[in-house]
Amino acid sequence: MSSEEDIRQYLRDDGWTVYHAAEMDSTNEWVKRLAAENAPDLTVCLADEQTAGKGRLGRVWRSPAGTSVSMSVLLRPEVPPERLSMLTLVMGMAAADGIREISGIQAGIKWPNDVVSDGRKLCGILTEAGPDVSYIVIGIGINVNMESFPDELKDKAASLYMCTGRKYSRVQTAAAALNAFLGYYRMFCRTFDMSGLKEDYQRLLVNVNQPVRVLDPKEPFNGTARGIDNLGDLIVEKENGETVHVYSGEVSVRGIYGYV
Repeated sequence: MSSEEDIRQYLRDDGWTVYHAAEMDSTNEWVKRLAAENAPDLTVCLADEQTAGKGRLGRVWRSPAGTSVSMSVLLRPEVPPERLSMLTLVMGMAAADGIREISGIQAGIKWPNDVVSDGRKLCGILTEAGPDVSYIVIGIGINVNMESFPDELKDKAASLYMCTGRKYSRVQTAAAALNAFLGYYRMFCRTFDMSGLKEDYQRLLVNVNQPVRVLDPKEPFNGTARGIDNLGDLIVEKENGETVHVYSGEVSVRGIYGYV
């Protein structure tokens, strides 16, 4: 990912504003700084190396140079604040499609937005809202050319290289995800929900009709995932036959027998 010009030749829409850095603390934090300077909708920041990447629950990690896609997107949609979390699902769809296009890997989605293959995570996504929900930042990390992971992650994480034995262009991988995202994003903005995208999302959802454990801090429970509703909530049939709709901002979901 040697220069910002590299990715532009693969982007199918010229509406993107692109920034590139050889090294950055966090692409999400970079986008926030640009947002404060009135950067426009569809600004994307990419870094070859990320020294303080952000994850859920305040986790921080480093992405070594040359191994992954580390990028964040600034969006300024006129979306009701309570609907913004669904954009995380939209980006998950786009990342899965981009990975499939570039590598042929039959990547799927572990609800709500982890992109996985054979039970291991290929891509993580973190969405953050700006002050007064004036904008939204979606950070995407795709494991592209990593050859290994630490022992504590090797059963949960994989890369495109580890799945196929081939190295891939990180620029083309990033562009494929962004190209897919833009179409999905525009469709989402027609209704501000998942109604027009639900069928495509469920085509990728590996949880469908699979046993899951919902890690609700109030009362964890087991059940079977039945897909999503129009708001992106996971529909779970509990063991007693009751059907509940699980909101991703409140709980985590795991497979009963493993990560997925």
